[in-house]
Amino acid sequence: MHSQEIDYRHLRMPHAERGMVVGLFGGSFNPPHQGHALVAEIAIRRLGLDQLWWMVTPGNPLKSRNHLAPLAERIALSEAITHDPRIKVTAFEQRLGMSYTANTLAYIKARNTHIHFIWIMGADSLNTFHRWQKWQEIARTFPIAVIDRPGSTLSYLSAKMAKTFQYARVDEDDARVLWKRQAPAWTFIHGRRSGLSSTALRAAQ
Repeated sequence: MHSQEIDYRHLRMPHAERGMVVGLFGGSFNPPHQGHALVAEIAIRRLGLDQLWWMVTPGNPLKSRNHLAPLAERIALSEAITHDPRIKVTAFEQRLGMSYTANTLAYIKARNTHIHFIWIMGADSLNTFHRWQKWQEIARTFPIAVIDRPGSTLSYLSAKMAKTFQYARVDEDDARVLWKRQAPAWTFIHGRRSGLSSTALRAAQ
């Protein structure tokens, strides 16, 4: 997939005003589904976000690219299921040629020094988070909000990331002020869960 086949607005980093609280929700979204949309909705509400950047990645280094739908298709499908104007669907990592989250977050932080960012992830990603490149560096870049997903409710007790950064855990009752915390800081947010998964949806096709 060449970048010229993607609308240029999706290849630019979204704009946020000084002082905004912005959630960063990244993934391959292959395909995106209502479970992803629910995570975004819960994050916006519980964290008091001004924006959520829905970051469609060119590829996930931990997953096979063989069954990865074209980036333009994943962007279009993401926009079709997100209706909140605070959600900004973007694929600016494609233009940067970045595939590792740690590098992307360092880039975002360097260019948005007056924005308060929170990294958003579904609880199903927490169990494998320690396999991500520079995962501890990611945890020390921005506060992290882990949103509950089916079958992963107890991951915050057993995951290596949760154990390593147990001292930095913030009670979910304080989720709306998570952005004020110096990273590492993270919280686990319980809420409505969707049983949908991209893996199951691909298998059903």
